[in-house]
Formats: sequence, structure tokens, C-alpha cells
Amino acid sequence: MQNFDFSFLHVRLLDIVDVLLVALILYYVYNLIRGTIAVNILLGLVIIYFLFKIVDQLHMKLLSQMLGGFVSVGFIALIVVFQQEIRRFLLLIGKNASLKKTTWWTYLFDKKGVQETTFAHIKPVIEACKTMQASRTGALIVFAKYFDEQYYQNSGETMDAHISKRLLESIFQKYSPLHDGAVVISDGKIKCASCILPLTDNENLPLHFGLRHRAGIGISEMSDAVAVIVSEETGEISYAKQGRVKTNVGYGELEKMLNKDA
Repeated sequence: MQNFDFSFLHVRLLDIVDVLLVALILYYVYNLIRGTIAVNILLGLVIIYFLFKIVDQLHMKLLSQMLGGFVSVGFIALIVVFQQEIRRFLLLIGKNASLKKTTWWTYLFDKKGVQETTFAHIKPVIEACKTMQASRTGALIVFAKYFDEQYYQNSGETMDAHISKRLLESIFQKYSPLHDGAVVISDGKIKCASCILPLTDNENLPLHFGLRHRAGIGISEMSDAVAVIVSEETGEISYAKQGRVKTNVGYGELEKMLNKDA
């Protein structure tokens, strides 16, 4: 019986940690691009790279030089093409490491207080969504963990108001001058209203999605914000996060998701 010698394998604890960290990074990257147009772009880049390897081995000089020029600037091309995904990835890292809003002591030992505070901010939004759903009033409410004043306020009206059911209903009332655009909530306050948000480039969305849905998905693609959308046509509530949208959301489910993400 032949014995195999595995003495050449020297696995250290740091090697295991190294593999786990790489797996964690790949998992986060997969979550960021899953279900978005970035998957198709990445697949296209991989196909071009393997095509370059094939034509290079076949000594097809003209095609090899052309594809080689593209591959040689591949790193820069990746940054340009995936700038939104890279931005979201860095925001994800910064969000987990930041101590700006919640200290580690509060996070570890006062979770109940944090949950109660969050629920107090979320409850008026859910109540407003119930009313707007019944009246078929279109609405787009964005919860931003990091409020970029220059980005949001340049496209909307500054408010800095306490969150209330009646205020949200009056903003999105059909004849209100602020009903077009989005309401942005951050730090437990309505920071601004009537904000114009970037639209998503995703071409695989349902045809009945209007500008509100596309704007809600768009802001969730380029930031760590989440968006609640109330359809004017159907009254259906949708929830956008990381470029993906969940439709026909119930009130209980909406509360759970906002408690987790807002």
C-alpha cells in the first residue's frame, strides 16, 4: 500500500485567517453585484480576457494587440466601470467601522435603547405609508445613514424637520409643491424633500416600474441608503436596497427591514 507524504504542506493559523478574509471579501463583492447589471459587465470582461489568451496562443497578432491594449488598462477600466460598486463597498466598510453615531458601548450593551429610538423614527413612516397606499398617493422615502449635504440639498429643499405622519402625507399630497422627488431621512429627521435622485441603469426591471422605482433603486446602487416606494398606480409598497428591489411589501415586513437597515 502506497503512503502519501504530506509533509510539504505547512498550514499556519495565519494561512487559515488569510483564506477566510479572502472568502469574506468575495462574499461582500458578490452581495454588492448580485442581481445588478454589474454581473453582465464582469462576465463581459472575463470573456474578453480569455479571448485575449486564446488569440495570443494562436499568434493572431493584430487581434492579440488590440485585445492586449484593452487588458493592459484593465485595472483602470475596472475602477471606471465598477465605480458605483466600489463606492458602495467602501461605504460598507466605513459604516461598519464608524463610531460617529453609535459607540461600541451603546451597540453592545444598550441595543434595546437603540431599537426603541429607531422604532420611534420608523413608526410615523409606516403609518404614512398605510395612508398613502390606501389613497394611491405616490411616494419615495430614502433612509440615508450618511447624509451628504452637498449632494442631496443641491437637488432638493432643506427641511431638517421631525418625522411625523402628517408631514410626510402633506409633502407627497398631489398638489404639494414638494411632492415630486424624494424625501431624505437621516439622523432621525427629515433632512430635505423634493430631491432629484439618479436613475438606475438596470434594464431588467419590470416594465411597470416608473421614475420613483428607478430613482429608489438608483440611490441604493450608489450609496448605502435604502428606499421605500409607494406606487401611485397600484398603491403597492416596494423596498430598494443595494440595487435590488422587493415588491408587494407588507407593513410588518417593512418594519423589520427598516429596523435592520435604517
